[in-house]
Amino acid sequence: MPTIDVRDELLAGLLGAAVPAGEELERLLSTAKAEVEGYDAATGVRRVELKDTSRPDLWTTPGLARHLRCYRGDALPEYPFVSTGTAAPDTGERVVEVDPALENIRPCIAAFTAAGPPVGEALLLELIQAQEKLSDSYGQRRRAIAMGLYRAGAIEWPVRYRAAPPDTTRFVPLGFEHELSLTEILDQHPKGKEYGHIVRGQPAYPYLEDAAGATLSFPPVINSAGLGNVVVGDDHFFVELTGPHLDTLLLVASIAACDLADAGYTIEPVLIRYPYDTARGREVVTPRYFQADTSVELASAERLLGETIGPEEGRRLVQRMGSRARVEGSSLVVTPPPYRNDFLHAVDVVEEIAIGRGLGTFEPELPDEFTPGNLTGQTRFGRAARDVLVGLGYQEMIFNYLGALRDYTERMNAPARVLVEVANPMTENYAVVRDSIIPCLLAAEMSSQNAAYPHHMFEVGKVAVRDDADATGSRTADTCTLLVADRAAGFNDASAHLAALLYYLGAEHRLVELDDPRFIPGRAARVDASAPAASTAEGGERSWTAIGVLGELHPAVLEHWSIGMPCATVEIDLDTLRTTLQDA
Repeated sequence: MPTIDVRDELLAGLLGAAVPAGEELERLLSTAKAEVEGYDAATGVRRVELKDTSRPDLWTTPGLARHLRCYRGDALPEYPFVSTGTAAPDTGERVVEVDPALENIRPCIAAFTAAGPPVGEALLLELIQAQEKLSDSYGQRRRAIAMGLYRAGAIEWPVRYRAAPPDTTRFVPLGFEHELSLTEILDQHPKGKEYGHIVRGQPAYPYLEDAAGATLSFPPVINSAGLGNVVVGDDHFFVELTGPHLDTLLLVASIAACDLADAGYTIEPVLIRYPYDTARGREVVTPRYFQADTSVELASAERLLGETIGPEEGRRLVQRMGSRARVEGSSLVVTPPPYRNDFLHAVDVVEEIAIGRGLGTFEPELPDEFTPGNLTGQTRFGRAARDVLVGLGYQEMIFNYLGALRDYTERMNAPARVLVEVANPMTENYAVVRDSIIPCLLAAEMSSQNAAYPHHMFEVGKVAVRDDADATGSRTADTCTLLVADRAAGFNDASAHLAALLYYLGAEHRLVELDDPRFIPGRAARVDASAPAASTAEGGERSWTAIGVLGELHPAVLEHWSIGMPCATVEIDLDTLRTTLQDA
């Protein structure tokens, strides 16, 4: 959860009143899902934790002050500088020209300027904090949002957002006194080392300069030491945000613009000219409003809240939370402010009503029906398997359900194995959903080779198996997997422990020779199970169901995992086994 420094001096100025004290401040902050973590009386700085990750507009002191002003009943603020799809303020010479080459690199930008009183230290620190919180926390460490702040008075328009050659484009980055190329910045500058991975490897890098060729920044990495070095006393700022998704940038641009407007600055919109299509067209005036109304049936809201809420009361409570609302027939229609985009469902409006009224004002009500909770048969069966294996001397392990593709294919000597893959993984280490627990146990064994042998490990967990017969293309199964590692570990050890496990689970089993590249040929078997009292088919044949595999792991597999000790494993599908026993 984001935590911000709130300076009493700045908060009091934005509130137009002294900062509430003690329990009153805690009560007011709770309406923003915030609480004070600490207070330094000497500096007048409070550490405030925000618990609503869908409300980045509250992650700044001006945003928090705005919420508190609305909640105490002040008039909702007006922001006439925000353009819409049908009307836009005049931007004059304030234009940003976008290079066509950026479409597949970092395609989107939003911007505005702000003019007003000379910035003091408290507000400048706040602007820097907001830049960091909105870019790093909400902006996925600048991957989705990178915000830059510049001295607008020295900028010559239009500003050019272009793709620059990394080796020949040079400027003096913030914090340095000599020029570096964009490539050198990634290798030598602290911010280049921290954020350079976002653009490294691209044929060209994003670059901002004005009409005179003066460098603004190398987004999303670092500002220049010239136009990008804002100091106390500056009174005219240029703010820009870059990233891959325009609406995300528009939201944060509105947050930053409204914050500066609340602090007494005049916001001047900027025209962005794109040479390619965007979600908002090729010419976008920013800050730009793009939110949609959300409505809720008043009867539905009253049913969810458990109390009668009149139309005017509902409208007043929503506006107390900072959004405009109107009554249309039997519905309450909410128009979000430009700095909010968190109304996704009618229930979000109901939540606004509840918080606006005060959660403590609702009378507690006991449920009129009591139903005892209980474990499912599936959970009890898995716990029974755990108890047996713990009794046999096994150590239970718990692993991630996601993993690297090569761990389940190449390292298991089965490159043709097909798994359920994540469409947009953040890292290759979490690119697939596991279809077996064996690689997880091998990873644990690889890290445990300094511990005394023998090693006995197991996990009861879920796997995702490709299944064309299922509507989703895969099915999830509860699986029990055990691993034995020792100098003399082999097929017989694993087979004996399998027999004990199935005996105590109430099943009989047989082993059928299996050819599986993960195991040593001739030392692998398919595990079939049957209930002891299972009826026999005509001819006296018992009905068997395949539930898993057993075998000694192939030396090539052990080599791929850098394991020097023989390993034997058993993996059974607990869901299939349980169904087999129930159907008998």
